[in-house]
Amino acid sequence: MGWGYQEVVTPTFEFAETFQAGQVAAKEEILFRFIDRRGRVLALRPEMTAPIARLVSTRLRKEKLPLRLCYVASVFRYEDPARGRRREFHQAGVELIGGTGVGADVEVVALAVEALLESGLKDFRVGLGQVAITKGVLADLGLEGEALAAVKEALVGKDWVGLGHLCDRYGLRGVARKRLELLFTLHGGHRDLREAIPILGVESAREPLAHLEEVLTVLERYGLGRYLFIDLGILRDFDYYTGLVFEGYVPGLGFPVLGGGRYDGLLAEFGYPCPATGFALGIERVLAARNGEMLPEEGPQAYLVAGKDLAATLIKAKELRRAGARVELGYSMSFKEAQKEAAERGLTLVWAGPV
Repeated sequence: MGWGYQEVVTPTFEFAETFQAGQVAAKEEILFRFIDRRGRVLALRPEMTAPIARLVSTRLRKEKLPLRLCYVASVFRYEDPARGRRREFHQAGVELIGGTGVGADVEVVALAVEALLESGLKDFRVGLGQVAITKGVLADLGLEGEALAAVKEALVGKDWVGLGHLCDRYGLRGVARKRLELLFTLHGGHRDLREAIPILGVESAREPLAHLEEVLTVLERYGLGRYLFIDLGILRDFDYYTGLVFEGYVPGLGFPVLGGGRYDGLLAEFGYPCPATGFALGIERVLAARNGEMLPEEGPQAYLVAGKDLAATLIKAKELRRAGARVELGYSMSFKEAQKEAAERGLTLVWAGPV
């Protein structure tokens, strides 16, 4: 709430074409598909960005931009269950619709880092990449179909050994292989980013890399530099990303707990050209990073309001709730019973009416 984002809720079921517009990266098999009574193909949502893009493009397109939207929702992917992968899991995230430039990218990354801090994580890093560069390097490989998909999968999975085998299999060598390997090996800061420019060797790379460096610079001045590093190998699971991308990692976990980036072309797929950026945090993954430990609940002071006069009890409870307190009612309790109940549950007892 402190960042001005408003919660939205989208349907659990969407028309399958919504996610075709979302360009699930060569992975349409992850959709749970159904046929409704009219013969239309529906799917359980595998992520939240495409449904929110559809919502904004149809129902919210007259709203003043930028739109700051947030959500907590269950999503579904037909994948083999494994550590860090479930067929039903939960995400919390934000979408900044209509925000452009360094300012919008900085806001979303800063919010992502602070969300991880608020979740109780301390030992984590967030990698910043530029998918326009990554996609350009992949396009220059001259690969298509299964070959290109295999290289993308190795990149997304950070599979260095697998990448070496693929380079040998498809005859990737020279400058093309050097640039591809750079995507895997470049992990650092400003100096590493500048050293990458001559290796990438294309003029079109300069502007996206300059944008990426400016985002890093601003976030360092904001005080988040210790959590950030440059990683040009970030590709993400969905093809709709167009610019800055980022992922959050926790040591020893083996998969990102958070990911997001800029997707300026997605809303145009629904007839509403509009820039956008956002991220999603995997709730189960954060819990795994915390070894299942829940954060202690913090909130307003909690009361138990009890008394023999029911009307007086209700009135007192209403007064406390209006003041922002959390209140539970105790019916048909004696004063001693109410004292015991409040003590056992850590509540402050308010007795309404005579003892």
